[in-house]
Amino acid sequence: MTVSYSEPCVSVALDRALRELAAERVYDQDRVSAAIRNALNNWNLGKRKPGVPFADIVEPGSVVLVKPNWVHHDNNTRSGVECLYTHPTFLTAVLRELVAARPSRIIVGDAPIQSCDFDAIVTPALRREIQSIGSAAGVSIDIIDFRRTVMARSRFRTSIITNRRSESRYVLFDLGTNSLLEPVADIRPRFRVSFYDPRLLASVHCQGTHQYLICREAFEADVVISLPKLKTHCKAGLTGALKNLVGLNGNKDYLPHYRAGGSGHGGDSFEGGSLLRIAAEHIEDKANEHIGTMLYPWLCLAAGGLKRLAGGSNEMGGGWYGNDTVWRMVLDLNRILLYGRADSTMAETPQRVFYSLTDALVCGQGDGPLRPKPVVIGAVTFGASPVACDLVHAALLRLDAARIPLLRESTKRFRWPLVEEEFTVVARVNGVAMSLNDVAMDLGVAAEAPSGWKGKCELKTAAISATPQDGLGQ
Repeated sequence: MTVSYSEPCVSVALDRALRELAAERVYDQDRVSAAIRNALNNWNLGKRKPGVPFADIVEPGSVVLVKPNWVHHDNNTRSGVECLYTHPTFLTAVLRELVAARPSRIIVGDAPIQSCDFDAIVTPALRREIQSIGSAAGVSIDIIDFRRTVMARSRFRTSIITNRRSESRYVLFDLGTNSLLEPVADIRPRFRVSFYDPRLLASVHCQGTHQYLICREAFEADVVISLPKLKTHCKAGLTGALKNLVGLNGNKDYLPHYRAGGSGHGGDSFEGGSLLRIAAEHIEDKANEHIGTMLYPWLCLAAGGLKRLAGGSNEMGGGWYGNDTVWRMVLDLNRILLYGRADSTMAETPQRVFYSLTDALVCGQGDGPLRPKPVVIGAVTFGASPVACDLVHAALLRLDAARIPLLRESTKRFRWPLVEEEFTVVARVNGVAMSLNDVAMDLGVAAEAPSGWKGKCELKTAAISATPQDGLGQ
């Protein structure tokens, strides 16, 4: 089956009845399996081998990389994990569909944040179930933690375990001046990612240098299938198909999420120029330089105290609508996966198609990705263009793509573009073609925006175009 990397059709399998259920009741195995099958068939898969939709895109004997969203094991809001990461029932249902296409090997992997307890997500029971699915079909299934750095916490000490996985299992890309981060690169080392030592980030992202360390599995696989969890995101506005690829990077300190300082001083960590917040950031930097030492918790306490004096910290660390950094990093990663080669060079034409099969049954709203609250949408989406998928996802959450830089900029004509020039998204919902406007107004749920985005990204009118450049909701 020939598929374009810019395929504008997105399949949506939607069950409104699920919206009457509590989040923890949505993930019934039969219901989830049916929704996934409907999403695949709705995209016209299953022609080669009826009853095995993945057979149209997965050749017998091939290698498949499955990339769930396993960002963290615990929801800080105590609102449950159904809205936090790709649900285990969703993952196992996808694997059952995949093994029916007879690949030789399936790799399931992600790089969550360094404090994530990987085994709390991939529990022994889940590992046994996954291995049973593979064994029954004669397919090897491997589960891999792509992180090279892990934070281990005890009551009295935080320690860092580095170089957990050989660097030979990664491909180092340097996009140089072609990185979308280059226009905001400063002589000063401003790029930051929360809870990581800023000194390494400064060495790999500066003027003229923009490096990413991508797991080699992404280039060795014949097919890449991403399994995002749809959520609002405090830094990016929305996390779905585009943002899920961040977990293919092995070291988080290669991933700029914001720039230090307020907008009044050339940064985008927060709005304005509060000197208290700048001081808090400085101490936080020192804390992150001392992770693993006795100084770390005390410096964290000092930084937290200054944040409270400054009036709170929700929108610090780039957690607001003025973040002009994170979208650039996310689109860089998508360009690498689309155009990158295993020898770390970038081709001029797309090298692969990667698919997104999104768990939007229970979505996250509010201060995602780590503090989401559940909102039941009851949908599973499938597509070959992460841009198209996320435009549909924004409509499902009634968010305005024109006011979310990650979505608005994703359709632009930079080098190594993510869409073709003629790009008009169509959602096929339960077999019926619908515009983004219809999806938002007829099927969408008004999700709560993150704290730093409230009033800045919600859809205000029914005026939606099929691309975000025309001013959605204006």
